[in-house]
Amino acid sequence: MSDLEIRPAALADVPAIVAMLADDPLGAQRESPDDLTPYRAAFRQLADDPNQHVIVAVREGRVVGTLQLTVIPGLSRRGSTRSVIEGVRIHADERGSGLGTQLIEWAVDESRRRDCQLVQLTSDATRTDAHRFYERLGFSASHVGFKLAL
Repeated sequence: MSDLEIRPAALADVPAIVAMLADDPLGAQRESPDDLTPYRAAFRQLADDPNQHVIVAVREGRVVGTLQLTVIPGLSRRGSTRSVIEGVRIHADERGSGLGTQLIEWAVDESRRRDCQLVQLTSDATRTDAHRFYERLGFSASHVGFKLAL
């Protein structure tokens, strides 16, 4: 996989990122790849925040994976900084290639580099394959997550 580049996303990557976000049963219900206006506005906001890192994996000039890493300073855990991994997506024809592992390892290494003491993520309760994947990488299902749609 030496032909893989993991780099910060650019505005030009937004269509490929949104296509991956929409390419599964859950994403198909909540994403709108036909109108990229809100995604571009969100990307600009993320790009302006030094604690937000939208990352893409590129192979042969094509975006094949993405994730968002958020660094959060905090008071709990003796003033620990933590990171949150969100929006992990791998292009359909790259799944099972080890790319997901490489992206998560990148996020964990970057979290260490930024002096985070904890890396956390959430995964939809229906994504049992993803749960096994994260557990295999050393994550534990230690908490119950709650959401409130606004």
